[in-house]
Amino acid sequence: MRRDNENWRIVNLVRVSLLISLSAVGAYLKFPSPVGSIALDSLPGYLGVLLLGGAKGSLILIIGHLVSALTASLPLGPIHLIVGLLMGVGGLVFGYIVERNKVLATVIAILYNGLIIPALLLPILGMGFFIGIVPILLLASGVNIGLALLLSRFFQREQF
Repeated sequence: MRRDNENWRIVNLVRVSLLISLSAVGAYLKFPSPVGSIALDSLPGYLGVLLLGGAKGSLILIIGHLVSALTASLPLGPIHLIVGLLMGVGGLVFGYIVERNKVLATVIAILYNGLIIPALLLPILGMGFFIGIVPILLLASGVNIGLALLLSRFFQREQF
């Protein structure tokens, strides 16, 4: 029994590591934006939420965002840590709701990433940043989450 448990932990570690690696690749596939850190880095994180659960997916989202920010030379400095953590929270919420209603979870996750996170940064970054970033964030969130939902249809939780 102990051997099976240890094998299961190793399998999960490999799965999470693979998705983090794919986040790093996605971090180089950028959407044109004022900050340069908006990319396909969160697609593997949302796929991780769907296939591995909210906690593991959230970890992938956090690390993926930080890698994407690093590839853009950290344009917002330490604010990227806050954004990464907020994305992790979004992954947990998405994971909780998606089990009950995929459409609602998708809409909430897109609005959270594209509208709520930048709104929370209004006191720090201002209205100009908010207006400039929201349209591309909404588009990028929709693409990342939509592709994750599409890809998850090809995998079963047990098969991945």
